[in-house]
Amino acid sequence: MNLNKNSERKFDIIAIGRACIDLNAVEYNRPMEETMTFSKYVGGSPANIAIGTSKLGLKAGFIGKIPDDQHGRFIQSYMAGVGVDTTGMVLDTEGRKAGLAFTEIKSPEDCSILMYRDNVADLYLAPSEVDEDYIRQARVLLVSGTALSKSPSREAVLHAIHLAKKNDCLVVFELDYRPYTWVSEEETAIYYTLVAEQADIVIGTRDEYDMMEGKEGGTNEATTHHLFENQAKLVVIKHGVEGSFAYTREGATFKAGVYKTNVLKTFGAGDSYASAFLYALFNDKGIETALKYGSASASIVISKHSSSDAMPTAAEIETLLEEQK
Repeated sequence: MNLNKNSERKFDIIAIGRACIDLNAVEYNRPMEETMTFSKYVGGSPANIAIGTSKLGLKAGFIGKIPDDQHGRFIQSYMAGVGVDTTGMVLDTEGRKAGLAFTEIKSPEDCSILMYRDNVADLYLAPSEVDEDYIRQARVLLVSGTALSKSPSREAVLHAIHLAKKNDCLVVFELDYRPYTWVSEEETAIYYTLVAEQADIVIGTRDEYDMMEGKEGGTNEATTHHLFENQAKLVVIKHGVEGSFAYTREGATFKAGVYKTNVLKTFGAGDSYASAFLYALFNDKGIETALKYGSASASIVISKHSSSDAMPTAAEIETLLEEQK
């Protein structure tokens, strides 16, 4: 899978969707009712992926709507500080706020998130606020599923995909299913299918593909058959502790296991996986190695307190791969 055409373009990857605030429990092994202190980080799947790819050395940009307040300034300043281009960010002028995610870390197996997602700025990105000239400068547009859950963000993403296709920019769809942002499972299936059928690369868990297909217990064979009948060239399906699989349109299959780590919490794994997987593809390391990079990156992030701040460097990933050959 060659991500390196159009190498003269300014950005390797531009992500579109939500950037919000994560407030992660500082006190572990206790319920949120008893947690008194939280640490603040930038959160949101596409923001995390932009941050993760930038920290790995890719040239990353971001399109999204942020509030015109202290949280919005924190998001913009943090992302710019780790090298993400923020000129595609739009300020909300209607007084909407950033989404908030409070995390509870009772144990490595028992983590939960309390979300505040009503009327949040990122879901009000309008199609007119997506700049074609900006997308034209990217080799890859990364779309995250949560941005499809409400209008006008939904239409803004569909418009961005149209502009990407028009300008020979590959589309990567990270399924990122969050049930609390959707009206119904049927609606999720409709819009996920609509976008997945236009994407060049699709990445998600087996459960997320089942949600897209509107059935439990779907098979990788059926999923890939459907997507390869459309635009997809590469499909990645993650099976938790069983590892992850990648399938190519040409019929090749690749697999990688998971890497041992001291698990602190479970969130952030998918975003770090996608970041490192794409980084490896951009660096022509091959699909099997890209799966290993993704798995290693995920294992590093779930051992640390944050998601965005914990995104590893290439050297950290390579050290882990070397240690656990």
